[in-house]
Amino acid sequence: MDEQALLGLNPNADADFRQRALAYFEQLKISQDAWQVCAEALAQSIYSDDHIKFFCFQVLEHQIKFKYSELTEVQQQLIRETLITWLQAQMLNPQPEKTFIRNKAAQVFALLFVTEYLTKWPKFFFDILSVVDLNPRGVDMYLRILMAVDAELVDRDVVHTSEATRRNTLLKDTMREQCIPSLVESWYQILQNYQYNNSELTCQCLEVVGAYVSWIDLSLIANERFINMLLGHMSVEVLREEACDCLFEIVNKGMDPIDKTKLVESLCQVLQSAGLFSIDQEDDVDFLARFSKLVNGMGQALIASWTKLIKNGDMKSAQDTLQAIEAKVALMLQLLIHEDDDISSNIIGFCYDYLHILKQLSALSDQQKANVEAIMLAVMKKLTYDEEYNFENEGEDEAMFVEYRKQLKLLLDRLAQVSPELLLASVRRVFNTTLQNWQTTRFMEVEVAIRLLYMLAEALPVSHGAHFSGDVTKATALQDMMRTLVTSGVSAYQHTSVTLEFFETVVRYEKFFAVEPQHIPTVLMAFLDHRGLRHTSPKVRSRTAYLFSRFVKSLNKQMNPFIEDVLNRIQDLLELSPPENGYQALLSSDDQLFIYETAGVLIVNSEYSAERKQVLMRNLLTPLMEKFKVLLEKLMMAQDEDRQMALADCLNHAVGFASRTSKAFSNKQTVKQCGCSEVYLDCLQTFLPALSCPLQKEVLRGGVRTFLHRMIICLEEEVLPFIPSASEHMLKDCEAKDLQEFIPLINQITAKFKTQVSPFLQQMFMPLLHAIFEVLLLPAEENDQSAALEKQMLRRSYFAFLQTVTGSGMSEVIANQGAENVERVLFTVIQGAVDYPDPIAQKTCFIILSKLVELWGGKDGPVGFADFVYKHIVPACFLAPLKQTFDLADAQTVLALSECAVTLKTIHLKRGPECIQYLQQEYLPSLQVAPEIIQEFCQALQQPDAKVFKNYLKVIF
Repeated sequence: MDEQALLGLNPNADADFRQRALAYFEQLKISQDAWQVCAEALAQSIYSDDHIKFFCFQVLEHQIKFKYSELTEVQQQLIRETLITWLQAQMLNPQPEKTFIRNKAAQVFALLFVTEYLTKWPKFFFDILSVVDLNPRGVDMYLRILMAVDAELVDRDVVHTSEATRRNTLLKDTMREQCIPSLVESWYQILQNYQYNNSELTCQCLEVVGAYVSWIDLSLIANERFINMLLGHMSVEVLREEACDCLFEIVNKGMDPIDKTKLVESLCQVLQSAGLFSIDQEDDVDFLARFSKLVNGMGQALIASWTKLIKNGDMKSAQDTLQAIEAKVALMLQLLIHEDDDISSNIIGFCYDYLHILKQLSALSDQQKANVEAIMLAVMKKLTYDEEYNFENEGEDEAMFVEYRKQLKLLLDRLAQVSPELLLASVRRVFNTTLQNWQTTRFMEVEVAIRLLYMLAEALPVSHGAHFSGDVTKATALQDMMRTLVTSGVSAYQHTSVTLEFFETVVRYEKFFAVEPQHIPTVLMAFLDHRGLRHTSPKVRSRTAYLFSRFVKSLNKQMNPFIEDVLNRIQDLLELSPPENGYQALLSSDDQLFIYETAGVLIVNSEYSAERKQVLMRNLLTPLMEKFKVLLEKLMMAQDEDRQMALADCLNHAVGFASRTSKAFSNKQTVKQCGCSEVYLDCLQTFLPALSCPLQKEVLRGGVRTFLHRMIICLEEEVLPFIPSASEHMLKDCEAKDLQEFIPLINQITAKFKTQVSPFLQQMFMPLLHAIFEVLLLPAEENDQSAALEKQMLRRSYFAFLQTVTGSGMSEVIANQGAENVERVLFTVIQGAVDYPDPIAQKTCFIILSKLVELWGGKDGPVGFADFVYKHIVPACFLAPLKQTFDLADAQTVLALSECAVTLKTIHLKRGPECIQYLQQEYLPSLQVAPEIIQEFCQALQQPDAKVFKNYLKVIF
């Protein structure tokens, strides 16, 4: 072996050596006999370096996985012998191998097992067992090999091909017949031998039993001697977690519902008599988390049995099973309420499914009602934050608690389905008690009280948030709680979690303010002062900005009395933060977008006259325009690149804010009706010069382009005079991405204004195409994937543009470009349909071709077009689907073929019998198509129902 290259296997080796080692590995993989060198090295223990040993196993692994069939019988025998020799050496070596080598060796054994067990090596396990006997190191390897075999056969995370799945099923069936009973016996011997003196091997063996139990005969494990041994392990500290998992797998095994109930019940009796149900006596939380998972498994298994028995109509057995379930509820509640969230989280499934049973019963017993109440109290208690929760810097623990809270929310929703009245009454009691004394109550209790009110909105669903009408009891209760929330002063509580929960809840129940509008000023003040938008926490300010915009939108006309006051109070929050260092604005630019939108909504939805609205809108946007002009001048002078970037961002924010205010307009309240056209046209005139700025082009063009998109919607034809010069600037020295983003703008104008913009389109059509072709023809490096992808996306955009032009009934835009240009354009479409393996673009190209045939393919079409149809469009409809890359297993390709069919149908429609004659006598015979197929094809094409022809094409291609 290349000793120099092997040095690079050490993780501490420098990059050159590591590179060389990688190259060497690749070289050995393709070499004919390198595996033999590695096999010899392993069998004779030539190398002591762990990384080299691992490397040798990797080479063998590659040989077995990909090139095993190339080996002779003798060579295959050599691999078997090598592995057995290596295994024998493990028991004699003074030191055991490192874990990562043992695991890799086990994987290689498992690969060989999968390859050879059914044919060459039926005694695989017996050979290994005869080598290892009860030697601890041998047993360790044997158990690792068993886990690796299980991973190969039943790993549920690996997606197997149907062939591999069939092979794995056959392997498992053969193992069940030939060796599983012997393997189970060996596990029993290992457990018996090592349970008191080698906990590591015992745990490994329990893991094996747990893994295999899902696919072997359960009676081999679920019998007295095994279960008694496992129960014995439940009281040994170092074994009990693994024993718990093993019992969980046994309980989880699919079986007859009556047998399952018996199995679970007998297990429960033994566990209970062993004192394992006394949760409060146990302080090992890791064990309790596993035990909780086991109890959850037993509970869910019983519930699954109950469901099956009910379905089968066996009411007697179902009743017995229900009693067994009820008997576990007390234990379930103890685990659910446990202070450790992992323990509690593991039992939620059982709890959820139990509530689902109660939901199906016609009436609940007193005990069941008490259980529901107990679950409810547990959920309320467990929703509470603990002291350690870090609100300022949320890490992994905090994320886990947020996830856990989501699980509890599902329980709460299920409780609402079982007993909505009880839930409402319980929340109301907790809420009122807490809010009466909020000043002296800990933050987590205040937060959870408001949170519960918030959660009721989803737990007790209504349509369109109408919580305050309909069911009187419910509406009154919610109205009372909302009134308490907004009048209690709790919004002043000094903790971010309470503040946020207050605002979230106020917005969720915005319909409350339609019933009691007198509370609007109080809540508005909370939003606007130090409790909301001016809070000391950036997190609160940010979330409040969003919630404030939602609140204002939802109140609509009820905001009228407060508009001017609110606009004055948010004035300072609308200021464009200058890019000067050290200036710390209250809100980020993203948050400011919401404030601008809110200001727009207040003005547009007000009952003011159009003149007043225009004045207010001008007051809102003029500072932005003035700032923009100053900053653009500064940018033109800026030398330092960081400074340029900061200024460009700031300019972009200004455009973005102006754009966002326009979201307030609607079909009912257009810009024109509100008298605001002039203000936005001024904005356009202010922003467009940024397009000719040579610095930070991408940022500036992006912002202005977005603003133009908005203005096309808002200002309609008033925007048209600005489009030509804007387009001219945007087409100057642009790259693939610029063009790709510019084309949707042109498409939007074309689709919206159609013939109105025909002269403009005719004028800019070829300059745009030249810019596109120039970028597409740029040479790119062979492996540059991102450049290839950019070109593909640009090509798609180009075809989308042609589709918009032809689809908007403006084929004259293309027709008036002169014969040479028209021909060039048509050839690009043919090329797009046939040459590029991009089904999305191909589909668009066939749509364009269909449209052009429809418009120009008749007798009065442009000179020479009919000729083009037969020479190029018809062949394209055959050449594209005949390509190797045209894969009908792909959904997009199927759509492309469908459009291809439409193209042929359109040609037939426009050219009639002449088209059939051409196909029958000229084109199809030139492709050597058999006469009967030609006949069949032409008949399908002439069918009046287009679907018939589409389906026919799928069959022949």
